[in-house]
Amino acid sequence: MNDADPIDPLLAEQLAYYRAVAPEYESHSLPGWGGPEVAAALEAFQPAGSVIELACGPGMWTEILLRHAASVTAVDAAPEMLARAKARVGEDRVRFVQADLFSYRPERRHDVVFFGVWLSHVPRDRFGAFWAMVGDCLEPGGRVFFVDDAFRTPEELIEGESSSTIERRLLDGTAYRAVKVPYRPRELEAELASLGWRFTVTQASGHFYWGSGARSR
Repeated sequence: MNDADPIDPLLAEQLAYYRAVAPEYESHSLPGWGGPEVAAALEAFQPAGSVIELACGPGMWTEILLRHAASVTAVDAAPEMLARAKARVGEDRVRFVQADLFSYRPERRHDVVFFGVWLSHVPRDRFGAFWAMVGDCLEPGGRVFFVDDAFRTPEELIEGESSSTIERRLLDGTAYRAVKVPYRPRELEAELASLGWRFTVTQASGHFYWGSGARSR
């Protein structure tokens, strides 16, 4: 499938937002994409071999992955984001795939799975299914690295702080609903452990955190 699940209008609206926001994406992003601290952590992780990047967006992280990877499969549901990523990094050692990550099934296994600022857009009731798909992406002994943030403005909290449904607006004021789950590092470690993963999740300076890990043995 290339579109969000039609029975879930919130996820369909979230995809519509990312398609519409692609040309102005950097205007809405937190400054620094996590800063040098997060970039250094990813460099130290050394995502070598065959890497699959889920929700590649405009290709900022793809650029870093290519410093280490033999090849990258970059997946995103928004064709506008894929076009921006292609323009940014080219197609040497990169294969771009348009697919909805809530129904995506990998065609092969990889040494590393990476996703940047995506996990918080996965609804809590789809958390387990998402991580099962991540497992299907990995070779035995494969590794995972993710970056995310828990930042939500008061204006976004249209259903209150306890809800993971937020509202975001384009520069022209057009509003879209989206998912933003404010995960915390220790909470994530425990939830992933319950699913059979072994992760260390580190809080960076500011709003960002990163996690690295693998299946429990």
